[in-house]
Amino acid sequence: MKWIKKGLIFEPKGNFYWMLTHAAVPTADIIVGDLYRIYFATRDRDNRSYTAYIEIDIKNPKEILYISENPVLKPGALGTFDDSGAMVSLIVNHEGKKYLYYAGWNLGVTVPFRNSIGLAISQDGGKTFDKYSEGPIIDRNIIEPYFVGNPSVIIDENVWKMWYLSCVKWVMENDKPKHYYHIKYAESKDGINWDRRGIVCIDFKSKEEYAISRPCVIKEDGTYKMWYSYRGGRDTYRIGYAESADGIMWERKDEEAGIDVSESGWDSEMICYPWVFEHKGKKYMLYNGNSYGKTGFGYAILKE
Repeated sequence: MKWIKKGLIFEPKGNFYWMLTHAAVPTADIIVGDLYRIYFATRDRDNRSYTAYIEIDIKNPKEILYISENPVLKPGALGTFDDSGAMVSLIVNHEGKKYLYYAGWNLGVTVPFRNSIGLAISQDGGKTFDKYSEGPIIDRNIIEPYFVGNPSVIIDENVWKMWYLSCVKWVMENDKPKHYYHIKYAESKDGINWDRRGIVCIDFKSKEEYAISRPCVIKEDGTYKMWYSYRGGRDTYRIGYAESADGIMWERKDEEAGIDVSESGWDSEMICYPWVFEHKGKKYMLYNGNSYGKTGFGYAILKE
């Protein structure tokens, strides 16, 4: 693979009190024709996360046609799993509804934060969403005692399949807690109740690696393909790639990802949180650059 970078699409500039900085984890959802709605997570002055969107024509994505005037997701009530933020992960279109899976998070005391997976559903084409519940649909449990987040979901042969971030431990390093998380797999019959068995899909490839996040999975010609973010010794994310015949056993092929940091500019220090989709025979990748989306998101097109 070889991805051709096309530049920055959007970076918040204090547009609203809830959209001061960041446009993280961009997710594309088609409206009609060449029109797309791109959802992303933004932050207020207290670093709380909200989910918003812009609308673009994919033929000229740098021209912003519309910016949502209100967030489609905002932090939950005090004490709930998402009272510090609600960050979009992806949207699944099913029976006329849009299922928005998101990472809800809380600030911590002994550790900096804790994530869980929430669900919101839209019945008006994705302009507004209602949270399915005040509580998460997936949280830590007896086999995953730390936290979960950032899912990728597809419906494959009537089975809902999810690949998601799973924290396996925190360790103290330089007097600060450091997280370790990789990618696991779960299944569901309805997209709400999930069967988790601790199946690891993308594991650490070295002692230095400690974070593998934001999977994006597609199935193409019988092969499952996954893009994700990973970091280790350098402490800044890069985009990785893996393939699987069954969606469970994966082979990492990070050297084939075909995209890396630029020499200068908004994505020169890191690239992360990829979202890959196809439109009229072309593959597009949305992704974040420096500071986990603080510099906004851009796009690349797969070279034919």
